[in-house]
Amino acid sequence: MEKERTLKRPEVLAPAGTLEKLKVAIHYGADAVYIGGNAYGLRSRAGNFTYEQMQEGVAFAKEHNAKVYVAANMVTHEGNEEGAGDFFRELRDLGISAVIVSDPTLIEICAEEAPGLPIHLSTQASATNYETLEFWKNEGLERVVLAREVSMEEVAEIRKNTDVEIEAFIHGAMCISYSGRCTLSNHMSMRDANRGGCSQSCRWKYDLYDMPFGTEKRSLTSKGAVEEEFSMSAVDMSMIEHIPELIENGVDSFKIEGRMKSIHYVSTVANVYKKAVDSYMADPENYECKQEWIDELWKVAQRELSTGFYYHTPTEEEQLFGPRRKIPEYKFIGEVMAYDAETKTATIRQRNHFSVEDEIEFYGPGFNHFYQTVEIMYNEDGESIDRAPNPMMILTMPVVQPVSVGDMIRKKK
Repeated sequence: MEKERTLKRPEVLAPAGTLEKLKVAIHYGADAVYIGGNAYGLRSRAGNFTYEQMQEGVAFAKEHNAKVYVAANMVTHEGNEEGAGDFFRELRDLGISAVIVSDPTLIEICAEEAPGLPIHLSTQASATNYETLEFWKNEGLERVVLAREVSMEEVAEIRKNTDVEIEAFIHGAMCISYSGRCTLSNHMSMRDANRGGCSQSCRWKYDLYDMPFGTEKRSLTSKGAVEEEFSMSAVDMSMIEHIPELIENGVDSFKIEGRMKSIHYVSTVANVYKKAVDSYMADPENYECKQEWIDELWKVAQRELSTGFYYHTPTEEEQLFGPRRKIPEYKFIGEVMAYDAETKTATIRQRNHFSVEDEIEFYGPGFNHFYQTVEIMYNEDGESIDRAPNPMMILTMPVVQPVSVGDMIRKKK
């Protein structure tokens, strides 16, 4: 009885770098999304939202009982905070559900000048113990995004000692630096990582060179035979096999990383974690992590996957050295724009090249998917074509099962 009384369904929180991704994430099961505004965020290249786009996104989210959060988690230098009060008031009035902030100055401005707008503490603030969560709770914050360095054991201890909402990362790319605090980009490309300009220097390809005369460049390692001999790049996180422990330890929000990732990524990952959470909440005693969920995540994985800091401190095994040990096997090729039930024909917008005789996979919300071979397809003029080479071209083709608007299509590379 104790479990039933305390078990709380966690929110599946997905990234939304654009309005299109926001709608896709919610359509594929996300309970909430986080976006960037036109200021104060850490992803200057993530297709950040205008106020008008936010308004449309909030309206769409409300129609689907979802929430929209705005990341405003930059570190402010002198003058950067100017206009923040107006910004936060605008977000509040647009119906944004919360802002995600790390800088105490922005937190104070938001609390004082935009009362009524909930504030979540960003992972950049490195909250790693319950005393810290209690401090921020007393400052008026309703949720804390834990530092990515927190272990599962610490999550359990934090939950026992505070009732503030806990948000934790469960899937996606992990920054190699502590809680995302890094200045490599500042020094190597003159782009401030903590004010929205990170150039991801840690993902670059590196080698070790001997340059005795200042101009000659001679590799001391592989002599060019192996790429990326030296790397600072972490593998990605995936907690799909540990959903019960996250829920039992009181995590309120499952955060998926990736505001700059594709709609293929967002739809697949949101779909999988929604299915896993629903399955556990429906029957905790008989829950099992299904292999098909794991396989599905590998269809969009760009790097190896690990559990981050949850169970041990990462070693060199959780870093990327040399060539990839596992290559993504699938690519996103299209999305369903319409379906005619009488003729069993789908109208498709192409996203990557595919051809007649290719085996393709359709998938949609609720973890519905099926395979078929492309036998024939037609362009917009009704002419039979044997391939779809042009980006965003519209075509039609018969399908072996009913599909819905918004369903996606992928194929093995």
